[in-house]
Amino acid sequence: MNQLKQEVEKRRIFGIISHPDAGKTTLTEKLLLHGGAIREAGTVKARKNSKHAKSDWMEIEKQRGISVTSSVMQFVYQDKVVSIMDTPGHNDFGEDTYRVLTSVDSAVMVIDAAKGIETQTKKLFQVCRMRGIPIFTFMNKLDRQARDPLELMEELEEVLGMPSVAVTWPIGSGMQFEGVYDRLKNEVHLFRGEKSTLTLNEDGVNDPILADYLTEENLTNLRDEIDLLDGAGNEIEVDAIQHGKLTPVFFGTALVDFGVTSFLNHYLAMSPAPEARKSNVGPIDPTSEEFSGFVFKIQANMNPAHRDRIAFVRICSGVFERGMDVTLTRTGKKIKLSQSTQLMANDRETVDQAFAGDVIGIYDSGTYQIGDTITTSKQKIAFEALPTFPPELFMRVSPINSLKSKHFHKGVEQLAQEGAIQVYRNEYNEIYLGAVGQLQFEVFEYRLNNEYGVDIRMEPVSYSVARWVKDKELKALKPFQDSRNMLVTDRWERPVFLFANEFTFDRFKERYEDELTLVDALDVNVEIGAE
Repeated sequence: MNQLKQEVEKRRIFGIISHPDAGKTTLTEKLLLHGGAIREAGTVKARKNSKHAKSDWMEIEKQRGISVTSSVMQFVYQDKVVSIMDTPGHNDFGEDTYRVLTSVDSAVMVIDAAKGIETQTKKLFQVCRMRGIPIFTFMNKLDRQARDPLELMEELEEVLGMPSVAVTWPIGSGMQFEGVYDRLKNEVHLFRGEKSTLTLNEDGVNDPILADYLTEENLTNLRDEIDLLDGAGNEIEVDAIQHGKLTPVFFGTALVDFGVTSFLNHYLAMSPAPEARKSNVGPIDPTSEEFSGFVFKIQANMNPAHRDRIAFVRICSGVFERGMDVTLTRTGKKIKLSQSTQLMANDRETVDQAFAGDVIGIYDSGTYQIGDTITTSKQKIAFEALPTFPPELFMRVSPINSLKSKHFHKGVEQLAQEGAIQVYRNEYNEIYLGAVGQLQFEVFEYRLNNEYGVDIRMEPVSYSVARWVKDKELKALKPFQDSRNMLVTDRWERPVFLFANEFTFDRFKERYEDELTLVDALDVNVEIGAE
């Protein structure tokens, strides 16, 4: 038990999230580089040299320079076992990001210091806050002209609805960027010049030595701003940070790897170890002897040569041992976990043992669903249900070559199980895709062609609203079909009505409110998790 407690206290698992192009994947790369997980960081800018971000393992990500899947990467740094969950930055893949946020113990939010808080960032902040996830903020791209740091802090507090505290502070930006001041360590890290770090005397930024290294304007601004922060700013309280009530703020530039080391060191000192997680039988303590975990992601074809599927499992309690027997709560079925892996994007190695706070990959032959709980406990444990977003765009899809029909249906089924796109069938077995954003369709088409060798025909259809029907068999619903809706089934064969728009749906709901109970995907998802 003591060994388990020690191992759990070493674990740190965080999701790294941002608005697209704020530098999230670049920061991930530099963190991995510091952790010794990779020898050379490839950035999304370096396509000419064929260096791609380690976390962007899918071919389409390398081509476009964007993240469209979430990746899991683990490394050891300063006796801590750090797991980074890199998430899709693109809004069309927000659902994948939201699921990742259910599996982490803290979040690192990357913000472009020139643009400030953007739309996608606001949504993710709100989710973190709702779940009580501690948020660490990294203001990025200080080597470019940035907004006033005090303004950025003020905007951050307005959007978050919680106080912030600067742990490091920028000295200028863009062409005038000269470094950052570490308020906790009383050090200045210089951006240029031979001497990279200055340890200041008890006068802090008023130490005369700074006049030898900084321009007069930057030095004046630094002293004024630190004086203001010391007098009127919030104090650094680790307990408040760990409970999601205060966000520490760091400044730097990930592209040239400046400010990243101090951020990582402070993060490991301030961030929480795995804590008890909510379940249907009460909080599950990570140091419990019983093993438990939940599937938050399924990824097909991470190794195209083997056409395999990996279920990503966040371990919530106990010790994982390769070859152990667990129970899948949803079905009550016993499963032997003989093939398991730890991941570095799409690279992997067999793992024989893992602890609460780790993420492992389990080979999946179609057994698991997103949200599944596995455990050695005799209790029927189920962790909180994962979010599902109602689709807003729909396409009818079919193979161009009917001889490829078998490969087409296999691809559709496997990609649907990943949860990135939703699949529906009508009474004629025609396949319709539902998505939150257009990019999901493009990635789906690319992957069917690239991974399954199938060219497809995609036709937009005039539906934008999906509603599930509770407590009714499919046959009983056929009389309710008309020219303004379509009756389909989802991949669990539950009946769903598709409507052209909210107005059409509202009219339908009013007409049949005494006969039908219609719910959206979020309501249905709770039932999936409880099955």
